Amino acid sequence: MSPELKEYDEKMHKTVEVVKANFASVRAGRANASVLDRINVEYYGTPTPLNQVAAISSPDPRTLTIQPWDGSLLKAIEKAIQTSDLGINPQNDGKLIRLSFPQLTEERRRDLTKQVKKYGEEGKVAMRNIRRDAMEDFKKMTKRSELTEDDQKQLEKELQDMTDKHCKEVDDLTVKKEQELMAV
Repeated sequence: MSPELKEYDEKMHKTVEVVKANFASVRAGRANASVLDRINVEYYGTPTPLNQVAAISSPDPRTLTIQPWDGSLLKAIEKAIQTSDLGINPQNDGKLIRLSFPQLTEERRRDLTKQVKKYGEEGKVAMRNIRRDAMEDFKKMTKRSELTEDDQKQLEKELQDMTDKHCKEVDDLTVKKEQELMAV
């Protein structure tokens, strides 16, 4: 891979990692602490990630418990979970918060599948934007005589191949996550 493409390959790789992280935050029937990754709690006036203010554990496959290190945060954590898009009502017993994950209904599975497709499409759009920026850079380099037109065409072909490879990876991840969601 040419040095000109390395920077764009890294950006595309990071985009794939973001898509993976988004997919991990979509719950698939069993309790997984990563569904709480995007929940922030007001802690001394600052939005703080939930996993930085509490211990999260999974006593059984359908339950998560959240034990805040500062007991005064229970209400704030409860409120943050209720206002999130998790769709789960937290149970506060005064010491910790319990989240019980019900079996997913067919309708909820379809909704989650749509969400997964949206995340996958957003990832592919981001990669196309990276490709567009790279193409513009190559044209500018050619204009400044830093690249020959043949080199530019070769770089654009390699860039397109790289984009296709990363988009296929996102497609594969999307299909895998959809299958995981639709499995009963």
